[in-house]
Amino acid sequence: MVEDPSGVRRIPGLVSGKRLESAEHKAIRSELEASEKLDQANRRFEYILNAIHDGLWENNFKTGEFQFSDKMFTMLGYDPVPGEEGYKFLFSHLYPGDSERLHHEIARLASGEIPTWHIAFRMKARDGSWRHILSRGNCIARDEHGKGYHYAGVHSDITELKNAEDALRDSEKKHRSLVASLPDVIMQFDQNILPVFVSDHFETMTGIPATQALGRSCRDLGFPGETCTAWESKIEQVFQSGEFHESEFTFQNGPQTSIFNWRLIPEKDEDGQTSTVLSICRDITAHRNAEQEKARLQDQLNQAQKIESVGRLAGGVAHDFNNMMGVILGHTEMILGQIPQSLPLYEDLQEIRKAAQRSADLTRQLLAFARKQTVAPRELNMNETVEGLLRMMRRLIGESVVLEWRPASRPTPVLFDPSQIDQILVNLCVNARDALGSSGRITIETELETVDHAFCLAHPDAAQGDYVVLTVRDNGCGMSDETQSRLFEPFFTTKEVGQGTGLGLSTVYGIIKQNSGFITVWSEKDKGTSIRLFIPKFSGESTETMKASVASDQEPGHETILLVEDEPAILNMTALMLKRQGYAVLSAATPGEAVNLAKSHPGEIDLLMTDVVMPEMNGRDLVGVIQGFFPRLKHLFMSGYTADVIAHHGVLDKGVNFIQKPFGMNVLITKVRSVLDLDV
Repeated sequence: MVEDPSGVRRIPGLVSGKRLESAEHKAIRSELEASEKLDQANRRFEYILNAIHDGLWENNFKTGEFQFSDKMFTMLGYDPVPGEEGYKFLFSHLYPGDSERLHHEIARLASGEIPTWHIAFRMKARDGSWRHILSRGNCIARDEHGKGYHYAGVHSDITELKNAEDALRDSEKKHRSLVASLPDVIMQFDQNILPVFVSDHFETMTGIPATQALGRSCRDLGFPGETCTAWESKIEQVFQSGEFHESEFTFQNGPQTSIFNWRLIPEKDEDGQTSTVLSICRDITAHRNAEQEKARLQDQLNQAQKIESVGRLAGGVAHDFNNMMGVILGHTEMILGQIPQSLPLYEDLQEIRKAAQRSADLTRQLLAFARKQTVAPRELNMNETVEGLLRMMRRLIGESVVLEWRPASRPTPVLFDPSQIDQILVNLCVNARDALGSSGRITIETELETVDHAFCLAHPDAAQGDYVVLTVRDNGCGMSDETQSRLFEPFFTTKEVGQGTGLGLSTVYGIIKQNSGFITVWSEKDKGTSIRLFIPKFSGESTETMKASVASDQEPGHETILLVEDEPAILNMTALMLKRQGYAVLSAATPGEAVNLAKSHPGEIDLLMTDVVMPEMNGRDLVGVIQGFFPRLKHLFMSGYTADVIAHHGVLDKGVNFIQKPFGMNVLITKVRSVLDLDV
């Protein structure tokens, strides 16, 4: 440094106030600036490394050098380990199950088999937990042949991400499991009304695999255009309104028709706009069928309650009513037997007798419908029984109607009361005749049929087994569905007032039910009606073990009869009819009086004829007491309605003799004679 004449000190190289730099100075300045930039770059790089929380690694296969950044260790909770020690640290803390795979991939990288490095493995952290590490890298140097030998990359701790993925995978698995376990068809539609999610049950509903339905429109899947339009319109409405929708639709999948409950649920984004629509379809066919079955069973219950009500009514009035009718019929017949037929009074008495008989028949119909009529079933051949009634049936229906008889080719054994077959055919043939009008054809047919499980499913009243089927078919006007639904309802009739009681088919129903059978009906407007009665085929021994010899000429009797009846009018009338036939009659108004008469009677008593329901003692118990005095005593029960003391469910026990009130003189004398002539 020198001073000029003005006294200013100057640096060498500076002329006229300007710095004069030499080449050496410039080189120094440039080197200083480069060093400063390198320091700045290193600081920035260090800041970046600290910010990204990842560890750096460098692997030179040619020199065998391994370099790891501090983050490689600190992110696992360890102190940094330099150089080759870091490489040993890596494998010493590696999850045992990942070691072989990691060595294999390193060998592939060193041989040039793979160009880049990308592998995940687990390492043990200082706290004992296993951390998931993702290692990625690329080649940074190659030899003269282009083969990579120097690689660098990063190690990233992806444990939280991995746990989140596992949790998401588990959640998705549970979600799919839940969806698969539901019976519903679940779909999710985007704003183009295309499914973005379809549950597996879609195939059950449509026959189309769920994977094939993704992203395809309703029409692309082959559904009818009208159906697609209706479905798409409802989904579009939910997109526009953002409101929940629920409805039902029917779906035809081959021969099967199903009913579905359909719910559409709007799914909204952060802005409150409907982004997707969730569709849930549930098959409610079984539920609807159950509802229909419930309604059908309710109808059956109502019908049963009507039957029970009529039964209670019939049982309540039948006893007294039949007693009164018995008195009228008995006295009328006795008077008719004492006066000449030429007298005008004779015709009047005949009308009284007919009216009383019709009243008795009406009560019998009520009892038959309510299954309270006492019956005495015996083994019958249905073919022979029907043939014996054909002449009467032809007179009943008239000459203008053709009656055709088609008997089964095989034997048709049933256990049935013959009088009930008479009731059945009369009621069915009269109904068929009325349906024909002026002319037509009625066919009576018998056949053998085995009812199986499938038949029972279609006919709930049926039971499996072998049956004799009695069919009455006509080609008349047929019946409406409403009429068929009320066909066996008591007092229901389509006839004009005074033309029918509405108990004809109800009586048939009661008789068949009483005999453990069932009925099927087919009818169509203007095509006719077919009523089939299924009666259990009899395959056991006959319950009729006693043979009766009935005197057809009604010769006078001579035996002694003990008559027990708590109704004085019936007691007196019945005693008078028996005495007129020649029998010796001991009359008792109570069981106690009957026992005293039996004890004091010096001779034999041949027959005990007793009412069933009486004060003090019922008829069956009275028989037991009197038989204690007369072991060979025969007995005959009489009643106006069924009673469990002599009949179970209206069917007489084996060996029980019974006469139904009301009865006339001829019926009484015939029945008494038949019991007295029994060979016990």
